[in-house]
Amino acid sequence: MFGVALAIKPEHFYQLRHQKKALFTGLASQYILLPSVTVLLIMLIKPSPGIALGMLLVAACPGGNVSNFFTMLARGNVALSVTLTAITSLLAFIITPASFLFWASLLPGISGQLNELQISFVDLLLNMMGILLLPLIAGMAVNYWFPHAAEKIAKPARILSILILISFILVTLYFNAQAFRDYILLIFWIVMLHNGLALFGGYGLSYLLGNRQDIHRCVAIETGIQNSGLALVLIFTFFNGNGYMALIAAWWGVWHLVSGFAFAYAFQRKPVQQIA
Repeated sequence: MFGVALAIKPEHFYQLRHQKKALFTGLASQYILLPSVTVLLIMLIKPSPGIALGMLLVAACPGGNVSNFFTMLARGNVALSVTLTAITSLLAFIITPASFLFWASLLPGISGQLNELQISFVDLLLNMMGILLLPLIAGMAVNYWFPHAAEKIAKPARILSILILISFILVTLYFNAQAFRDYILLIFWIVMLHNGLALFGGYGLSYLLGNRQDIHRCVAIETGIQNSGLALVLIFTFFNGNGYMALIAAWWGVWHLVSGFAFAYAFQRKPVQQIA
């Protein structure tokens, strides 16, 4: 989160005045469409409580910063992508726990599981402030007061972030190796379907709201690329490293890189104006 904040500047928030419709579309897709689709998918396929909780937690997390790269690759609106990543990251300390607990409460079996784990909004909020808000404020402060230093350390910070995410995924798979072998096909198809609905749902929402084509691509990628590393941290912190939740988050972290690149590459080959 510190690395993400090194690229956040005040002008990213000033763009609210000029891109209200596009920003509304991106935030609505992230905060309403994705969790709604997730709840409907859970109701349809009826996975185990652990898998369902993992799906809801991933959907409640902010967008991942790799979405900016994929948006650029897809010839999408990069400025909007950076703005959306900045806003969702900054608000995640309160939106992620609130969204997760709200949407989980709509599923009786899932909300009962949370009661057993004694997960409270206050506990989530306080920890999210430490995990998200403080590093974001620190990164934005460095970027504001020491822009040259921020520029120098931004790339190493991004590389370190990726290495940390990879290590989380490898540790998760190692300690849940048996569950991974037993449920890999189920996890694979659920994550692929979930992520696909996020990508094309975001594109479809932007299309229905009459945005430009570069915004369609940006919103799709911002909706489909989630901060699965944050989800893993929360799973290890609050859910005792629940194996099924961890597998969903870990595999999402792998799969959204594959799907994001494929999506971006497919659209990169088509001029923006020729896509509906």
